[in-house]
Amino acid sequence: VQLQASGGGLVQAGGSLRLSCAASRRTFIYARGWFRQAPGKEREFVAAITWSGKTTDYADSVKGRFIISSDDAKNTVDLQMNSLKPEDTAIYYCAYRGSSPMLRDPSAYDYWGQGTLVTVSS
Repeated sequence: VQLQASGGGLVQAGGSLRLSCAASRRTFIYARGWFRQAPGKEREFVAAITWSGKTTDYADSVKGRFIISSDDAKNTVDLQMNSLKPEDTAIYYCAYRGSSPMLRDPSAYDYWGQGTLVTVSS
């Protein structure tokens, strides 16, 4: 399964962006997530959602500002990012995990997108 992330760009602090991720084919996916990596930092968990959207999980740094959603039929996942801050600047990656449970560890995810750059100016 190949993932394609899109929607990144340059936005001013306080603005919004919506990231999308699509898979090349349908297959059962237990959880879909978003991670990010800023320059000089390790990749970190942002948000994840289980199939059917039953459960979501957010990093504390984005809780209340970001919303993750998914479409099982289309095998897609979106990340609505609001009230963006300069510290949100990073390359954002979507990732899919084929088995339970939903985890925050990047190494637990089976498929990865190529990343999309989000830059938030102050």
